[in-house]
Amino acid sequence: MKLALSTALIGSAAAFAPVQQGRTSTTSVNAFTVDNIPGALPPVGFFDPLGFAEKADELTLKKYREAELQHG
Repeated sequence: MKLALSTALIGSAAAFAPVQQGRTSTTSVNAFTVDNIPGALPPVGFFDPLGFAEKADELTLKKYREAELQHG
């Protein structure tokens, strides 16, 4: 009984341990652009039949991508 209790206590304490997160930078190498947007695949490439991303900046592209993933 004591072993099960101590195991549960140690497992739950590990859930609150701080996690070190890597630093991300938005340089031109990993910028979110139409050319390297997630989902652009080789046979079709970037598919934007209505031209929404034509004049969009990085923030707007991220909003579009988030809405696409959220709403399907």
